[in-house]
Amino acid sequence: MKSVEPKVFFVGETKIRQEGVRAYLEHIGASEWTSDASSDAEKMVEVMGRLCYRSFKPGLNPNVTKVRKGNRAYLENIISTKHGSVLEHAFCNFIFTDVSRVFTHELVRHRAGVAISQESLRFVRVEDVSCWYPTVIREDERAMTIFSSVLSKLEKVQQELAQLYKLDTEGIPFHRKKVVTSAMRRLLPEGLATTIGWSANIRTIRWVIEARTAPEAEEEIRLVFGKVAEMMVKEYPNLFFDFEKEIVEGLPWWRPKYSKV
Repeated sequence: MKSVEPKVFFVGETKIRQEGVRAYLEHIGASEWTSDASSDAEKMVEVMGRLCYRSFKPGLNPNVTKVRKGNRAYLENIISTKHGSVLEHAFCNFIFTDVSRVFTHELVRHRAGVAISQESLRFVRVEDVSCWYPTVIREDERAMTIFSSVLSKLEKVQQELAQLYKLDTEGIPFHRKKVVTSAMRRLLPEGLATTIGWSANIRTIRWVIEARTAPEAEEEIRLVFGKVAEMMVKEYPNLFFDFEKEIVEGLPWWRPKYSKV
């Protein structure tokens, strides 16, 4: 049994196929168009936005006599006018580790624009019952003693059941291990540290950061999405330019100027 800290790994993002973009621009007669976007995600959103109005240059659409230049200016207009659908074209991939099932139960409530893959306790046998301790527990010595005692007992139960069913004996069929492991997980706490893969589009990420770093949100999810926000503001300044940070109760509250785009 050990105390752990939730961790965020940013493992993937949208990648532009340059040859495809060039071919499209040639097709519509805008082969000279370029973007100063600092990332493929920001460029993807700009391309998808501009194609809606053929606003790569004046004249492509007879109704358009001038166009905004620069990725930042273009995306700022997109976000400020809440043309949020084009933000859904850019995706980011994360792995959250040492998070609790309290956290994952709340995370999976965000379904639109996401993909989720969670560590399966039907297959993964738990040997160490690790846990992140909320502040209200860490600040109380007696509460820490109670928490640690219960987790240690639950960890011992897992070890005793594994011995009872001889799960480490050579020749035990994997199906048998799966059946027993599935039964054993019923005696694991909701606060057990686990791992979940979470992918989401930029529109969804903006909303989840806004909702889940707010002071009324649960502490652990505030902690995790505070870390996500730091990464997004750094990696995609033109897509998260309007977010400002305020520390509330020791955790960052990230608020956008343009809410729920």
